[in-house]
Amino acid sequence: MANLLHSDGASNPFTPADLVRLEAAALTSLATRLDGAMAADFARAVELLLHCATARGRVVVTGMGKSGIIAQKIAATLSSTGTPALYLHPAEAVHGDLGVLLAGDVVIALSASGETEELLRLLAILKRKGDGLISFTCNPASTLATASDVALDCSVEREACGLNLAPTASTTAMLALGDALAIAVSLKKGFRAEDFAELHPGGKLGKRLARVADLMHKGDEIPCVAPATRMTDVIYEMSSKKLGLTTVQESGRLVGVISDGDLRRLLEHEGGAALSKTAGEAMNPKPRTIPATELAAKALAILEEKKITSLVVVSEQGSVAGVLHLHDLWGVELI
Repeated sequence: MANLLHSDGASNPFTPADLVRLEAAALTSLATRLDGAMAADFARAVELLLHCATARGRVVVTGMGKSGIIAQKIAATLSSTGTPALYLHPAEAVHGDLGVLLAGDVVIALSASGETEELLRLLAILKRKGDGLISFTCNPASTLATASDVALDCSVEREACGLNLAPTASTTAMLALGDALAIAVSLKKGFRAEDFAELHPGGKLGKRLARVADLMHKGDEIPCVAPATRMTDVIYEMSSKKLGLTTVQESGRLVGVISDGDLRRLLEHEGGAALSKTAGEAMNPKPRTIPATELAAKALAILEEKKITSLVVVSEQGSVAGVLHLHDLWGVELI
């Protein structure tokens, strides 16, 4: 692509690829600081947030303009990874929204310059009401940084902008630093995929992390025969329930399974004589099962590995809780 132009028509020496490289360089520089000079400060920030979570406080993230947009995303990432967080608009804060800040909360304030007027007006109140102040700035000597309990350096060599003015590389660095902080805290807290699933019940992500219990067929939808059931009745049960198998149960406990494949192989080997057999004689006595508490993605992995279309869901006591069919997992992705 040709070089970009300034608004006055002057040639911009940066191509779009150059601008992306500038942002990538900003992230590389940030990573180097996290491995070195900033490692101790980052660890202190993690400990502040962990202490806040232990004390049942929240993380209040604030910033103006582009930094405010990044602050909203960081608050959302913290919340979705198990650290309660909210966004506070600095301008609205002085008109009553400061009421959301409670004792025990930790504030994360974002400002590239560290001199954002709306944030500086709040400093005294934030320090008095909150339980800690973490700042993301590009100027470690700024008013905001020096007033913070922990100041994290987001400085960049230059913005990814021909004029070196628009917040681009700096906001990218802030976003990456916020992600790193949120994930580091979630790992320290032992946040699990199961916890993530509970916070993301909707959409494609929700289905990927859904439990087997949420998707399985249960109650009258479960195909069920007794060991003494004749094959003609077994076939009828399998056909009417349309799940590709039937459970074989005795006194409420699973004793075996007959699948479409089992039935096909039986007819191939026995011919018409297969119809004289009972379910107990034809069943697989050691079928693959899955607990209702397992993630749907794990169930999908088992179905694909074993090349089967259904799984019987069982309780710890061995009773049948449901049946999960491959069709129930459409839209689920492997973890």
